[in-house]
Amino acid sequence: MTRERRKNKRLVALFLLGSVLFNYPLLSLCDLHVLVFGIPLLYVYVFGIWGFLIGLSAFVTRIR
Repeated sequence: MTRERRKNKRLVALFLLGSVLFNYPLLSLCDLHVLVFGIPLLYVYVFGIWGFLIGLSAFVTRIR
């Protein structure tokens, strides 16, 4: 398996992970009236996962 093919498979897996993390059942778990440093928990979850996925995609595309 070539490096490019392995990278493509990892990016597809990352997309699937993002699809699961942004799906309804997990989002509904964070839809509570709880504040984290004055920010609603749902916003912290969405932007935290979004940043995490961006970091992972940067890591995956940097692997040689």
